[in-house]
Parts: sequence; C-alpha cells; structure tokens
Amino acid sequence: MTDSAFDICLINARLATLDGDAGYGLIDDGAIACRYGMIVFAGPMSALPPHALDADQVLDCGGALVTPALIDCHTHLVFGGNRAGEFEQRLEGVSYEDIARAGGGIASSVRATRAASEDELLASALPRARALMRDGVATLEIKSGYGLEHDTELRMLRVARRLGQVLGITVKTTFLAAHALPPEYADRPDDYITFICNELLPDAAAQGLVDAVDAFCERIAFTPEQTARVFETARALGLPVKLHADQLSDSGGGALAALFDGLSADHVEHTSQASVEAMAQRGTVAVLLPGAFLCLRETKLPPIEAFRRHRVPMAVATDANPGTSPLLSLRLAMALACIQFRLTPEEALRGATCHAARALGLNDRGRLVAGQRADLALWQVHEPAELCYWLAGDLLKQLVIAGHPLG
Repeated sequence: MTDSAFDICLINARLATLDGDAGYGLIDDGAIACRYGMIVFAGPMSALPPHALDADQVLDCGGALVTPALIDCHTHLVFGGNRAGEFEQRLEGVSYEDIARAGGGIASSVRATRAASEDELLASALPRARALMRDGVATLEIKSGYGLEHDTELRMLRVARRLGQVLGITVKTTFLAAHALPPEYADRPDDYITFICNELLPDAAAQGLVDAVDAFCERIAFTPEQTARVFETARALGLPVKLHADQLSDSGGGALAALFDGLSADHVEHTSQASVEAMAQRGTVAVLLPGAFLCLRETKLPPIEAFRRHRVPMAVATDANPGTSPLLSLRLAMALACIQFRLTPEEALRGATCHAARALGLNDRGRLVAGQRADLALWQVHEPAELCYWLAGDLLKQLVIAGHPLG
C-alpha cells in the first residue's frame, strides 16, 4: 500500500446499495472508495472524495452491477460421505421421516463424518465452499451436528474455522450437537441433552469454536423443553442462539427462538401467527430455506404475508447439506425463494445480504454504505432482478473481500 488515502476505488459501476428499508438503492454511474477493508464512500462518481482516483488500485467495473457480496447464513457444509441413495428413495416415495427412523438421514451422515479425519473433512468441504464463492458468497455460516459426540463435533467446528482461513472469507460457526439423537443415547434424549449442556457445549465454547448455538426442535428430534435447556446453557455462556424451527410441524419453535432473543428461526414452514408476532417483537430473523422445501417436495409454505405484515426480516440461505438440500448456489436459492415462496427479487437479494447478516449477528456488512465492510460482488448483468431471473450460469464477474479483489 502506498501513501494513498484509499486502497481501492471501483468506478463505472451500477450500484445496488440496499440503503434504506425498501428498493434496491440503485445508483447509476456509481463508485465505491475503500480504505482498510471498509467502504468509505458509495455513491455517484461525480461525488467521489478528493484523491479517490489516486487509490492504490482503481477497478473499472465497465458498467457492471455491484451489490454487497452474498451471505449464506445457514449451511451444513462440513460432513463426510453423501446421501445420493436417499435422494433416490425419496423420489420413490419414502418420506424423510421414514428414512430417518430406519437409520438413514442425519444418522447416515453421522457415521460417515465420524469416520473422516479433520484433513479429509476439510478436503471435501473446500470444493463446496468454493462453489458458493463462485456465485458471490463472501460470508458463510457452518454448523456442526454430524458428530453428535465430543471429538467429532469439535473436529467439525475446527474444520469450519480452517475453511475461513484457507479461503480468506468470513466463516461463522454454529454448534448444533442437538441435531439428532446419537446411537449411544438411544431412548435417552434427556441424558444426551445433559451431556451437551454439562460437557460438550462448554468445552467447545472454551476452545473458541462457537459463534452461536442451534438445535433441531421437531418431533423427530428434540422437544421444546429439551431445546430450552440447551439455550439456557448457551445464554449462561454468553452465546446467541438460532433454531431449526417449525419445519415439519408447529412446535412453537419461532416463539421459542424469540423467547431467547434468537438471531433467527430457520425453515419456519409451519410457524404460527403467535410465533410470527413473537419473532417481530424480539427482532428474530426468519431464514427461508427453499432448497430443503424443494428436495423434500413440501407443500406447506412459510407464512410470508404474516412476516411482511409484522416486518419480520426474511433471510434466504442454501441449507447446503448432504441429505435434504444438496444446494451449492445461494443465487439459485434466491430464485427458488421467488418462485416457490413468492418473494420479490428485491426481498431475495436483501435476504441474501443485509437480512442474512442480521441472522448471523453481523452489523458490519450487507449494504453498500460508508462504514460497512468492503465485501462486494460484481455481476455480469445490468438489472438486480436478473440475479434471481437466471436459474444458472456464471454471472459473477469479480468478488471483492475486505477490499481485495479475488482472482
């Protein structure tokens, strides 16, 4: 870096700033000036600060659309093996719950993940993370939950941390040991919850491996009472919570997440009006996961109109996982959210940027405004709606992370 006041300046861009609560915040003939990885200016080129064009690097965007880099706020990206066979079973009419009860589902991934070394898990996760980056993602959430015992849960969290270091992106880790009941605790779910609360979660937190705590609150997983025990432990440790809520039935998951000031309630297909209101009161984000909805051939839509009416922010994520959402494109998740859930393209873009940031407890990214982290995506399209309109294809022109262009 030279004596310039700016490390990079992007010019000749069409900016979708997402500034404010509505609209894309479009600025034609726009520019962005950055210093020390943060946005200092985002606005018309005619208003560029003095000496911005003397930046260490000036990137001519050639009229490209520039948005905040995308944020995938719900993934299970670290795992062993795959479940392509179960994909076939579901197409033949076997339900997700029947597969799980027969020892498949999460239990199948647990066996494969336990058998994999840390380096093997890293090697298998890297291509998946890179695929998401190729579609504009610069911040990832990654959950544990395929170990369900001490060593493998911590191994998954360490791999998630390493992914961020290797790729130079932000990775937020979520502790999800309350994902399913491990075989060692068959018919003893309360004992397993005790193990999580007394040993596993405190140890993972002490090692600095946990950014948030999640649980699967569902009839095939854990009850609201068991989930509340995990969340009480998280609160005692000073950790925020998230929740797999109301995916297959209404267990009051949205309200439970809100009760603990949860960052988000995720899936939310069966979330009730009462839960929507509780989420609105506590600022809990609704994370929509259209990939799982598609792969499970669900028909119960999330209460989108109720979320809109009560101004509950709606994030969109891939739920990338080996069983129910083998989806490695956040942009496709955005398109599916529009097609399946009737989100507008603007809502979908906000869902994968500023609202996704909020679902991770991050207030330093997701918009193109001064003071935000300079994570930027340059696209080979002109209109923001095209990011959802095109179902596939290489639309990303350049990814900029903390003011540093990749590639």
